Amino acid sequence: MGKRLIPPEPMDIQEVALREALEERYLAYALSTIMHRALPDARDGLKPVHRRILYGMRLLRLDPGTPFKKSAKIVGDVMGSFHPHGDQSIYDALVRLAQDFASRYPLVDGQGNFGNIDGDNPAAYRYTEARMTEVARLLLEGIDEDAVEFRANYDGQSKEPVVLPGAFPNLLANGSQGIAVGMATAIPPHNAAELCDAALHLIDKPATKTRGLLRYVKGPDFPTGGIVVDSQEVIAEAYTTGRGAFRVRSKWHKEEGARGAWNIVVTEIPWLVQKSRLIERIAELLNEKKLLLVGDIRDESAEDVRIVIEPKTRNADPEVLMETLFKQTELESRISLNLNVLVKGRIPKVLGLAECLREWLDHLRDVLLRRSNHRKGQIEHRLEVLGGYLVAYLNIDKVIKIIRTEDEPKPVLMKTFKLTEIQAEAILNMRLRSLRKLEEMEIRGEDRELRAELKGINAVLASEDEQWKKVGEGVKKVRDLFGPKTPLGKRRTQFADAPEHDLAAIEEALVEREPITVVMSEKGWVRTLKGHVTDLSSLAFKTDDSLGYAFFAETTSKLTLFASNGRFYTLDAQKLPGGRGHGDPVRMMIDMEGDADIVSLFVSKGGRKFLVASQDGQGFVVNEDDVAANTRKGKQVLNVTAPNKAAAIATVNGDTVAVIGENHKMVIFPLDQIPEMARGRGVRLQRYKDKGLSDVMTFINKEGMTWKDTAGREQSLTSKELNDWRGNRGDAGRLANGFPKSNKFGKVIE
Repeated sequence: MGKRLIPPEPMDIQEVALREALEERYLAYALSTIMHRALPDARDGLKPVHRRILYGMRLLRLDPGTPFKKSAKIVGDVMGSFHPHGDQSIYDALVRLAQDFASRYPLVDGQGNFGNIDGDNPAAYRYTEARMTEVARLLLEGIDEDAVEFRANYDGQSKEPVVLPGAFPNLLANGSQGIAVGMATAIPPHNAAELCDAALHLIDKPATKTRGLLRYVKGPDFPTGGIVVDSQEVIAEAYTTGRGAFRVRSKWHKEEGARGAWNIVVTEIPWLVQKSRLIERIAELLNEKKLLLVGDIRDESAEDVRIVIEPKTRNADPEVLMETLFKQTELESRISLNLNVLVKGRIPKVLGLAECLREWLDHLRDVLLRRSNHRKGQIEHRLEVLGGYLVAYLNIDKVIKIIRTEDEPKPVLMKTFKLTEIQAEAILNMRLRSLRKLEEMEIRGEDRELRAELKGINAVLASEDEQWKKVGEGVKKVRDLFGPKTPLGKRRTQFADAPEHDLAAIEEALVEREPITVVMSEKGWVRTLKGHVTDLSSLAFKTDDSLGYAFFAETTSKLTLFASNGRFYTLDAQKLPGGRGHGDPVRMMIDMEGDADIVSLFVSKGGRKFLVASQDGQGFVVNEDDVAANTRKGKQVLNVTAPNKAAAIATVNGDTVAVIGENHKMVIFPLDQIPEMARGRGVRLQRYKDKGLSDVMTFINKEGMTWKDTAGREQSLTSKELNDWRGNRGDAGRLANGFPKSNKFGKVIE
């Protein structure tokens, strides 16, 4: 007999709009990342993982000076009780807190291999040991005195602090880095003594803005030292807005050797730069012959950083040599500032320096009030107990009799001596050895001391001025602990202005100066040939393509390209492809629209003036320095709207302008009729009925005009012979008989 099939129970299927489901889930993920992983709390400057590590170490009694415990034990306890994530992520966070080259004021005192500035990995957590530093002790100070709020841990079996008491200005002193969803934080480390000075000023004058605090906080203070080369204005702007970046350079000096020889010795490198990777990069550039002034590099570091750079020749300028290294390597680094933090542990917000310190001070005041109220409760409880003890001593025989004879002595004691339940319980729990004669004096003495302490606490709780005075005392103690004369508190990062150098000398030092020939085809394929090549007849081009431009340059040259969209683009000659091929399309090197054509390509020299003109006959004079482009997108100079386009460019070299149209008509007029501009549409150069402008040129009137015919031969007309075409700007002109049928003057920009 076969088995009877039981029909499955109907499934509870709910239809949910995909968009709503995704929005809800992604928002939950984003909030979790922002709140519980990436952004630090403005009050203690810690992310949850760091806070849990420190609290876990506190529970293991790993205070400064106590014996070390295995990192594996710390990681296991933190993961099991508070942070249910990967053990490696917890250990990585613990290691970073212990690295004195990563953390300005390490929170963990590590024993064993915790990695190094070369980027080597730390030993596994079963080999290393750790305990807290004095800084971590300060952050946790008062946590057992109801200083902060606690919440249930992830499984509800125990509790963890929402924030640490934070007696140390950790947010800015140690900094923080993190990437959340749609936002990030980047806070470099600062000098704790300077932060404390600024905080004390803020207590005295709460209305002080960020710029008023910058006489105390000069800028970041990195554990690895270095030199910040930004101006005071740039630094002030960054701290005021909470966003910016600092240029940090390595510290170096010239070390003299025998017989006039010298080396450069780098003793400090920028923060978070791996020394081994930095040296590898310099060695790579040496092999690629991109460091023409550097002969060799070697690492002589022991405990301290010592990178020795040998020059190729003793005649080299050490300043220029270092500038080339700063430009090409991480010997100069940009360190971001993005003061994006969780305000009150809930709201992500970008703060300025003054607001950051204000958040910390307000938190210290909250902690003071909570600790004071906690201590007040303890004192009041103890005074109540002492009152009961005093009654017991004054009536000891009667108390003993009640305890011996009554089945339930507590209610009888309470009724007989008018005691509270707490007092009666304390008397019943009292030890027999406490019944000695001197105890009464001790009780009265303790009572007096506690009442005096209670009076002081009540005075603090009643007066805001007293509260800020107490907070200030705490900040002063931290300042004394980490003052500028202490080894840990001494400022490591210095400030200087970036030295001004001859840019041409630096450019020359970056690239070997060699003659080249630049070749560009009609369709925009560009390449370079070694040396100055005059015979280009053997050059091959792609099908349907031919020679467009060819001119001599050097590897250090900058090239300027003028396109029909009215934009100028700058190219580096050294970055152009060489070899025997067809080259590369120039559009791969610049962001030029597909429908834009190349009007001209030439070597940048600086200081010249150009006449630029559009097809509809408008144009103006522009200075060469105003057309230099800094980005791939180029620089818009001649404003044109399709179907109009840029059609011609000529070097201004004279006092008279000649304009020829596609209709073969030409007009000649004085150059001073055309304005000089940096950008615009220009003025009318020649008037047309249907066709447009073809070419422009300038010449010296009294010397006459020369041009090239279609065969490349030079032709000329005297000033008198040109009278038939003379007119004013905006004239239609007359037919240019005797001029090339191509309507081009054949002039190149030189």
